[in-house]
Order: sequence, then C-alpha cells, then structure tokens
Amino acid sequence: MCSVVGYIGKNKSKAFVLEGLSRLEYRGYDSVGFACLSQENNTIVSAKAVGGLDNLTHMFTMAHIDGFLGIGHSRWATHGQPSESNAHPHFDCQKTVAIVHNGIIENYLSLKKDLELLGHVFYSDTDTEVIAHVFEALLVATSDMENKHKTLAQVVVSLVSRLTGAYAFMALVQGYPDTLILVRQRPPLCVGIGDNEMFVASDAFAFAGKTDKVFFLPEESFAFVKKNEIQLYDFAGNALPVHMQALDLSWQDSQKNEHEHFMLKEIYEQKAVIHKTIDSLQALHDTIWDYMGITAQQIRTLDHISFIGCGTSWHAARLAQFFFEQVCKMNSSVHLASEFRYMTFFPTQHKIHLAISQSGETADTLEALRVINAHTMPTVALTNVASSTIVREAGGFLLTQAGREIAVASTKAFSTQLAALYWLAHRIALEKGLIAQADMVQACADVIYAAQVLEASIEKYKHEISAYHARKYATYSKAIFLGRNSSYPFAMEAALKLKEIAYIFAQCYPAGELKHGPLALIDEHTPVFIFSHQDSLIYHKLLSNAQEVKARNGHVVAFVFEGQDEMCALADLYFVVPNVAPLLGQLAMTGLMQFFMYAIAKELGCPIDKPRNLAKSVTVE
Repeated sequence: MCSVVGYIGKNKSKAFVLEGLSRLEYRGYDSVGFACLSQENNTIVSAKAVGGLDNLTHMFTMAHIDGFLGIGHSRWATHGQPSESNAHPHFDCQKTVAIVHNGIIENYLSLKKDLELLGHVFYSDTDTEVIAHVFEALLVATSDMENKHKTLAQVVVSLVSRLTGAYAFMALVQGYPDTLILVRQRPPLCVGIGDNEMFVASDAFAFAGKTDKVFFLPEESFAFVKKNEIQLYDFAGNALPVHMQALDLSWQDSQKNEHEHFMLKEIYEQKAVIHKTIDSLQALHDTIWDYMGITAQQIRTLDHISFIGCGTSWHAARLAQFFFEQVCKMNSSVHLASEFRYMTFFPTQHKIHLAISQSGETADTLEALRVINAHTMPTVALTNVASSTIVREAGGFLLTQAGREIAVASTKAFSTQLAALYWLAHRIALEKGLIAQADMVQACADVIYAAQVLEASIEKYKHEISAYHARKYATYSKAIFLGRNSSYPFAMEAALKLKEIAYIFAQCYPAGELKHGPLALIDEHTPVFIFSHQDSLIYHKLLSNAQEVKARNGHVVAFVFEGQDEMCALADLYFVVPNVAPLLGQLAMTGLMQFFMYAIAKELGCPIDKPRNLAKSVTVE
C-alpha cells in the first residue's frame, strides 16, 4: 500500500527520504512525491511525479529542493487516478501545510463540501487533501491563541475528531519548522531514534541499519517529533509515555543476483527458507506455547482452530485446514478476513484463532484480529515480519523465515506458511498425545524432502516451459483451474498467480462443481489446469473431471504425481511430480506451478515484480 517516509534532524532530509521510499517501493506505487521546509526562507517546497521513484529523482536534477525537515510518499491509488495532482504530498490553500497519508478518510466528501463552502479550493481527487485543508482551517481559527505548542496539540485533537476512517499521516507545517507531526489511526507508523535525528516511516525497513532504537506509535495517538525529542498524546490530548524498543533489523540491498526478476529469485529460494523455517520452529520445540501465548493445558483441551487470512495467506489457511483436521483430528475453519468482521461472531471455549499475514500489516486481517481480541479469545499471528503490527496485537505469534519478499506476487512466503502450519499441526498433535516424538521428527523430514522435490521439479521442466509451453499458453485470454480436496485451494493460488502477474482472466472451481454450470465454458480456446492429488480416490475423481473436459473438446494441462499415467495420457500437456508425504503434495508442486505462471507472464512482457494496480502490503480495507 502507500508508503510514508519522513526525517527531521542534523542532516538534509532528501537523501534519507528517497532511500527510504526506494526500500519500500516493492510495496506498490503509482506516483511519488517529496516536500520539505526550504532552508532559505522556511517555505514548503515540493516535487511530484507519476510512476516510479526514478521519475521523481530526475526532477531533482532540475531543481534544488532539500531541507532538514522533509516528508515523502509513494502512492497506491484509492481515490483518483495516478496523476501529478493526485500524488502526495497534498497542501492547504496557502501551501503552509503538507500531508503524506496512508489509509482512507471515509468522510472526505462531506468534509470537502463544507470546506468548499468556506472558500477552500481543491486540486486533487484524493481523500488526503481534505486533511490539509481541515488542518489549515483549524490553525487559522486558533492563530491568535498563546502557547503555540499547546495550541498545536489542541488543533490536532480537533483535527482527528473530524476524521473518520483508517489513516496514518505525517504533517509538515510552515509555522512549526522544528516539528514533524505524526498521527496514527490503524495503519502503522514508527520512528527510528538516532543521534540528534529522527527517521519516520510506515515500515521500519525504511531506516533499518541507521538506528537500533524504534518507537511504534500506538493506536489512536499523535506525536510531535523533533530532532531529539518525541511528545506523544492520545486522541483526547492526554500525554502518553514513549516506549522505545530495540530494532533488530538489518538492511541489505536486495539484489536479483543472476535472476531476471525478484519473483524468480524468490521461487528458487524456497527450498532454503522452508528448511530455515522448520529449523527455527524446531529450536522452539519446548517453548513454542510461550511464543504463541497459550498454555500447554490449553493446547491439550483445544478442539477447534480458526484460520483468518486474505489472498495467498487465505489459500495457505485453506490448505492448512487439511493438516489440522487429519493430523490433530480437530475441527478447523477458515475465514476470509475481509468478510470476517461483518459476520456474527460466536465466542467459544477451547478454541484459538490464528491470523495469517505475510507482512503483518494486512488491514483486513488486523481488523478481524481486533474483533476477536475484543472478545478476549486466544489469538496467534503467523507472519514473516517480527516487527509488524500483527505481532504486537496478537496474543502470541509464530514466524516464518522467508526473508524479505520483494515481488508483489507471493511465492516463498506462501510455501513457508505451509511448512510452518504443517509443523504446528504435528506439534499440537504431539502435545495432545495423538502422535509420538518419532512422528514429529518424521514430519520435519517430510517437509524438507517436499522442499527438495519443489526445487527439483522446476529444474526438470524449466527449459521446456521457457522454450515452448510459455509461448503457447501466453496466447490464451482466459483459463479455468480445477482441484479437489487440498488441491482445490492450491488451484485457487495458481489461478491467482496467473491473474496477478500475467493479467490473464483465470477462474478456479472445485472440480466436482464442473458439471453444475462451468462445463458451459469449456471449449478448445480455454485451457483447463487440473491439479491432481495423491489420494487414489480423489485422483480418480479428478480423472473423471478431465474426461468430462476432453469430451467437450477441452484442452487439459495436468499437474500430476508419479504413477498417475491415465491423467498423463488424457492431458494435452502434463507435468509429473514425485510422490511425497500424503499432506505435502501441494507444497511439492508449488515451485513448478509458480514457475509456469512466471514464464507465461515473462513471455507476455508483463512487469512481473510490480504488477499494475497491486500492492505488496495492503494496509487499507
């Protein structure tokens, strides 16, 4: 989603702000901007550009814009098309207030209407611009009051009382040249505390390596940040203590190495990071319940686990449902986070809720988590980012070890989620006395072997996919994906990958539903991707579905396991993956599926790492 970066301190701000934006650029953007207080005359100067950070950097060769207090923004559009006028920062009428904002102001239309009646002029289609104009109106109304710092706090209290929505923004005000104003309501905002300088961003990765101290703004708070001080208040204007934390993040400039795209690099990293994830969890074997914020007794009486996620994390959760039901003999349910908070919630005993988010900042998942927390139910987060909001707000957490995932379309985060959830299902089963320690050891070995198969399957087919198959399947404008049992959510993930990076319309169905309507879509112009299963009964049901497709002149692309020769004989194109432990077939098939979708997108010349309209971290609902 949108990224905000700011700086105040002993050095010029532009270099850090641009570097911070570049570090967060993978999260998604359609335009960028920078504003600072000019050191010459204390006025706000700015530059904006449509597109990537390079376009903004080029503008600085034509104009000298820099100062000791600056803010920047990379935008992912929610209101208004990508344009220079819609790019942040946004300003008030007199350009004495500059705002960069992540989130949504839900009541911006009514605010804008009222402000226009007062004579305010707007230059963008965004919701963000109203913040600057409301700020301006409040500053003007209190300009004759004494004690400016007290007045500024009162202004911000009045400002947030007028705003409805989820938002995190930074404000630079000409009348306060020694202060950067931060406001947080839902989306994350943090401050890196340096030596006579402060770094501000929506993600601590923006300043990782520059300080070892960080302060995360709490919910419904605002702060006045000076180069050597932070003043924190709640939305009622009451002073709050500032709790600094150690920042355990290192910054390494991510390189593609020999790979053409980050997505390809991350596909090939899966074997190693799955191994690393299992090793890290095994190291916590005896203390895992402490990390999860649950007692061993709670685990032993546990009879229901509820999963919550969005997109790829939701697909991982749906696959994990089979792990927990078959290994733990436990009732499991999966909820789409974006729908969860609008459904009736039924608190029950002996149940935990596990929220899955690669970034730990997914707005829908966080909102669902907050609903559950309000009912004081046990919550656990599974994420790849230890410093994320979801870790701070959940009752406990588990970490995957995927490392930074740059490509917007998730690959290694997905596979490490599956590995971690498979491990957790066995660890719970061990605690409940359903399996022995030897079974736990075997489960870890099975995951490692599946990761080896994942990589070996790519190596087996990568040349023919790149040389022949990608070119052919890039010519189709739509595709159908089918699966049964655990291969159905996996087929959903495959369809999502094709949509995300190749912009090909892809619809996924449970294969058993084919005859209940989707058969009408079958023709020779629409390839049908079928993902098999190692269970003999499920495999033969899928074989019947493939025969239904072929009987209607359909085109079948089959991903099968060794020994499933009937499907191979029926398919127009097939890929064979070695057999692995019964519940890990889809994990073993993951790399090959991802590589095929990647190769199709590459053949089409798509911007694979940064697909249009998408963001890596979705921080608004």
